[in-house]
Amino acid sequence: MASLWLAQAAPALADGGVVELDPSLCDPSAIADRVPDATDTAFAAFVEQIREEGQHTPILVRKHPAASGRYEIAYGRRRTRAAREIGKPVRAVVRDLSDAELVVAQGSENLAREDLSYIERAHFARNMEQAGVARDVILKAMGVHRPDLVNYFAVAEAIPAPVLAAIGPAPKIGRPRWLTLADRIQAASPEQIDTALASPDLSGKASDERFAAVLAALSVAPKPKKKPKGETLKDSKGLKYARVERSATGLRVTVEEAAEPGFGDYLAERIPEILAAYRATKA
Repeated sequence: MASLWLAQAAPALADGGVVELDPSLCDPSAIADRVPDATDTAFAAFVEQIREEGQHTPILVRKHPAASGRYEIAYGRRRTRAAREIGKPVRAVVRDLSDAELVVAQGSENLAREDLSYIERAHFARNMEQAGVARDVILKAMGVHRPDLVNYFAVAEAIPAPVLAAIGPAPKIGRPRWLTLADRIQAASPEQIDTALASPDLSGKASDERFAAVLAALSVAPKPKKKPKGETLKDSKGLKYARVERSATGLRVTVEEAAEPGFGDYLAERIPEILAAYRATKA
């Protein structure tokens, strides 16, 4: 079947016309723009729509620069995946694209898609930067100004890969709530983060709900530190003249100057003498 599809495609490859390709020969772009989500119920409906109505819009590919006979997808990865599941060829336009032209085409398609979430856009921008794509090309691909791009980088950098993998694309979650999560991640211990990601509350829930569960799990206030044990010292008349507080790290003596003026200075001056006497008892 693959050879038949390629034979049908061959005459149109040169002029960029629509051809039919074996979807198993089409590889995703090296720069990911999607965050995987195993609970994406919309994809099943998307597959059925293509099964019933056919593929209306072709994907865009180029000949794979490193694998003869294969193609690299600029955009249309979901359509390719759907065609593979149905067992039909994928309608495609094959163009001679440079690396920069491929990511710009990929980004332009992303901007036109309402289902690409904020965090997916942020990680797409960061993935381009990590792949060595020039900043001006990233700006063109994302269709944003430099301050917006800096914000994308900041959010993507602040969300660790395990957290993103556990949550998924979270399509309804915008930048402010991702920043709130980033702040809580920074304040949390590694153990708290691991516990949040392993919570059974995430199982079977949609991506937005998983985001809310992780955010809530990391909002638990840390346990307050135990106050040091205190003891109030009083004289024979019941007058409070000092307070002694013991903790795991030491002992603190607070003298009530109003009750016994000058006693604090007297005590401080004799600390070396007291220490020497104490050491003498241990000799």
